[in-house]
Amino acid sequence: MTIVAIETATETVGVAVRNASGAEAAFTLCGRRRHVETLAPALEHLLAQVGMVPSDLEVVAVDLGPGLFTGLRVGVAAAKGLAQALGIGVVGLSSLEILLRAAAQLGHTGHVMAAVDARRGEVFACVRELRADRGPAEDGAHDVIAAGLFSPEELAAALSKLGGVRIVGVGDGAQRYVGVLGQVPGVSCLLDVLDSPPPLTLLTMAAELVEAGTVPLAPHLIVPQYMRAADATSNFAQVTPA
Repeated sequence: MTIVAIETATETVGVAVRNASGAEAAFTLCGRRRHVETLAPALEHLLAQVGMVPSDLEVVAVDLGPGLFTGLRVGVAAAKGLAQALGIGVVGLSSLEILLRAAAQLGHTGHVMAAVDARRGEVFACVRELRADRGPAEDGAHDVIAAGLFSPEELAAALSKLGGVRIVGVGDGAQRYVGVLGQVPGVSCLLDVLDSPPPLTLLTMAAELVEAGTVPLAPHLIVPQYMRAADATSNFAQVTPA
């Protein structure tokens, strides 16, 4: 299967491609929020590296969020535009799901917290019990803390209720607020890996879904998962008289 994966939920811009022979390539650029300037050239470069042109693609995969508003808009718009132009479908996945799967790929089992920096002193996060006997597909049924928007203090309080069980935290949200989250007994946050959802993990997950029978969606059905109001909407509500 030929597939491209687009990852823009955090400050990292990531793309990954797989050609018909199974060769894969990935590109990531961290920081500076250069989603608009970087995404299209990165995709063009990667396709050339594996001997492909856009018309060779069969599926587009994209991280739907939650994450940065601007990044998600850029990534989802690019995925929809590419799929529309090529007449192919889109597979969308959650940034938290991708982080959890990436943690499992690194060998982490037990309780894993995926946390994406939401800015404004908040994080998007969930905690899931990962077990080797469950296989690659996870649907949230085993979440011990459901995905939501938290202040670091709220998330720390929820983690404290788990009774000191060992929890590994991944994602830029865990890294940014390690000073709060890391104070909870049993919680350790990875600081040197998995600051963002890896595009190769997104690609692998999407390919598995399609190969298992999931039908990619038409581009117009793909919608970002913001999980809160946009900053402009929130700020307007704060200054509008009651």
